[in-house]
Amino acid sequence: MAIYRFRVSFEDYDDITREIDIKSNQTFEDLHRAIHRSTGYNADKSSSFYVSTDNWIKGEEIAIHPTQRKIDNGVTLMEKSKLSNFIEDPHQKFYYIYNFERPYDFHVELIKIILDNDPKIEYPYLVKSVGEAPKIIDKSNIDSIVASSSAADNDFDFLNEMDFVPEDTDELEAMGGRGINAQEEEHDEEEEEQEDEYGDGEDDYGNDDYGNDKDDY
Repeated sequence: MAIYRFRVSFEDYDDITREIDIKSNQTFEDLHRAIHRSTGYNADKSSSFYVSTDNWIKGEEIAIHPTQRKIDNGVTLMEKSKLSNFIEDPHQKFYYIYNFERPYDFHVELIKIILDNDPKIEYPYLVKSVGEAPKIIDKSNIDSIVASSSAADNDFDFLNEMDFVPEDTDELEAMGGRGINAQEEEHDEEEEEQEDEYGDGEDDYGNDDYGNDKDDY
């Protein structure tokens, strides 16, 4: 019995891939569940494979947990569809959409056909895994994700985040303990001195000139 080796990659994360060996007489549901054992996602979500062209144009749909509308239209079901019935090319491609509520799109490509299966291996078998699958945020895990994000914010280390090195202590000491806003404080003091100087001039002007003009009238 032949073994198909499929390379599975995220459409939007092409550096995250899985390679899975599966028997030719196994079903698309077997492949669907094998993919999500390798990603950690919940496999019991409405999803579909599509027979694809080389340019990833979707053709016939093969679904799991389809909507009633798809059932009424006679959609092909994963659990009843053997892989071998849809392999027409040694590099056959399938476009795959996982979880229509919060979809992820995948490219699934046949990359190798092995003529004999290994009796020591239980198929489907994960041959290669590259990269961590992106996390899916839903009602079941949103609280834990928010909590971990808050914990990361609380761990913010000012000196480390600002690339502080021990040699910087000399510069801080040279600032006389006035901190990183010392230049702003000096600038504020200069402005205050200028305001005082101009303020005195205005008082003199008011006392001298206006007083003299009034006497002339």
